[in-house]
Amino acid sequence: MSDYPTALQKKGVRALGVAESFRKGIGGRAVLAGVVMRGDFVIDGVVFGECTVGGMDATDGILEMYRSLGREDVMLIMLNGCIISWFNVIDLQRLHEETGLPVISVTYNPSAGIREYFIKYFPEDWERRVEVYERNGPRVEMTNRNGFKIYFRSMGLDPDDAAKIIDRYTVFGRVPEPLRVARLLAHSLLDHVEKRRLWGS
Repeated sequence: MSDYPTALQKKGVRALGVAESFRKGIGGRAVLAGVVMRGDFVIDGVVFGECTVGGMDATDGILEMYRSLGREDVMLIMLNGCIISWFNVIDLQRLHEETGLPVISVTYNPSAGIREYFIKYFPEDWERRVEVYERNGPRVEMTNRNGFKIYFRSMGLDPDDAAKIIDRYTVFGRVPEPLRVARLLAHSLLDHVEKRRLWGS
């Protein structure tokens, strides 16, 4: 992976940012949205997927999205956290290994730990969730280019280089642009799905 830091400095480099949106009671499915964004913030790809609210299939959902793009020019996957859709834990190591791409997971708030919530809400498989979560490794704290404290995990990329990439893709506030746009798309699609169900169409 030694060539990635240099390659990721180019304007034409493409990152796939993935974010989710869900509401309980909407069929138990969460909407996943992916945005392919160049280093100069040009969007040249969008993909959608889904996972189960409270399930353990988020990794499969993201892998399916990546494969469906059929894009060999995507050089990085960026995630809005590694626990999404009500404790659906993303396996960062598996995502990295099966795509061959560096993976960065970004979060925005300090955490006192998650193990107790796995045990409380998922007594039947909490051990599996803890195993995947712990395999993802510890978070790294950084202050981004706008002075905001954020946290990240990275696979296949040195933390110092991951921090530089996060800063590069951040225009304002805390959230890198691929993730900000993906989150907007996920929210909009979920609203659309909800309205269609309410209208019975």
